[in-house]
Amino acid sequence: MFRVGSIFIPVTNIEKSTEWYEKFLGAKMIDSWGDGIGFYLPTGQTQLALVKVESPQPTEFKTHGDQKNGYFNFVVEDIEKTHQQFKSNGIVTSEIDEFGGMKFFDFFDLDGNPFSVVNEVAGSPYHSDNVRKMQERDIKNI
Repeated sequence: MFRVGSIFIPVTNIEKSTEWYEKFLGAKMIDSWGDGIGFYLPTGQTQLALVKVESPQPTEFKTHGDQKNGYFNFVVEDIEKTHQQFKSNGIVTSEIDEFGGMKFFDFFDLDGNPFSVVNEVAGSPYHSDNVRKMQERDIKNI
């Protein structure tokens, strides 16, 4: 069976980026290797890895026209509090927007990598509780 293990993020200054991800995302270092550092987050199983690159790399793709979309997002419990903390710390963010009951905003790390932050919507098929129920059902059917 598959699950997402790690997400790799390109950064140009691994030392400064390490401090930034630890301070603002609560990332905790697992280990390091040549040009990378692995982290875990306070919740969830997916790990993050910062990988040193010479110049910024794209971490998003274009959909319709020039609309951009990130490869993944972060889920938070209190999106307004997170947004305010980021803005108070000088992190570049978009404004909070809403779609179908879900609230979201984008923020940017030191290299300008864009990331989306979303809240979970009760009743949504994508809510972690509903996904967990589907996973448990599937395991029982194996």
